[in-house]
Amino acid sequence: MPEPEIRISAAVLVIGNEILSGRTQDSNLAYLAARLNDYGIQVREARVVPDLEDAIVAAVNSLRARFDYVFTTGGIGPTHDDITAECIAKAFGVPLVIDDEIAEVLRRRPAPPEAMEARMRMARVPQGAGLIRNPFGPHGFHIGNVYVMAGVPQVMRAMIDGLDGQLRRGQTIRSRSVTADLPESRVARRLGEIQAASPHIDLGSYPFFRDDRHGTTLVMRGSVEAELDAMLEQIRRMIVELGGTPTDEQRT
Repeated sequence: MPEPEIRISAAVLVIGNEILSGRTQDSNLAYLAARLNDYGIQVREARVVPDLEDAIVAAVNSLRARFDYVFTTGGIGPTHDDITAECIAKAFGVPLVIDDEIAEVLRRRPAPPEAMEARMRMARVPQGAGLIRNPFGPHGFHIGNVYVMAGVPQVMRAMIDGLDGQLRRGQTIRSRSVTADLPESRVARRLGEIQAASPHIDLGSYPFFRDDRHGTTLVMRGSVEAELDAMLEQIRRMIVELGGTPTDEQRT
């Protein structure tokens, strides 16, 4: 008998007024989703919230109750609007404390007293939190099922990469894709039939318009390679039967 499929779910919470204003373009979500899939963890929801305590606390409590993991990015720097640490502490009902290890990292680089005082804000973590290692400077932290990381992409990537082997693993999701030179309306009914026959595989269609022609890219996502290959062959046959040509086939 095959082992039951284990699915580990996650949500990503992006924190920062600069994302919502459009001044900064978020690149962390795409990296997180791909990296977590490598770990066998599927991102099922993502939110962006401003630097407001009530919004952050409410989002953290909602997401941590519904998903196996929550990963936050942003708001752990030295300025007045970096309030993620205190919001996480409030969500868990624990006080903020100074982490000695983070404080030591911060003190290694000399600074005037005023600058050092601001910098030490990054040493605050909720009581009982563990650390997420950061080779570039102050560490992130985790408490319960919530993992709190920097918003700077290079730093965030180092933090999530450092969690390899420390998180519960589920099934890694693989994908197949193929492009049809047919409009989405032409393939819609047949796609519905194929999806109904294999509900455990996610089948998506993504229309485009290029070179004055309509087309559709069809993407299949699941954990069993043989089943994905079988659906891909069904999709290829469907495209040909409808008068199209399958191209740009990919397996990941």
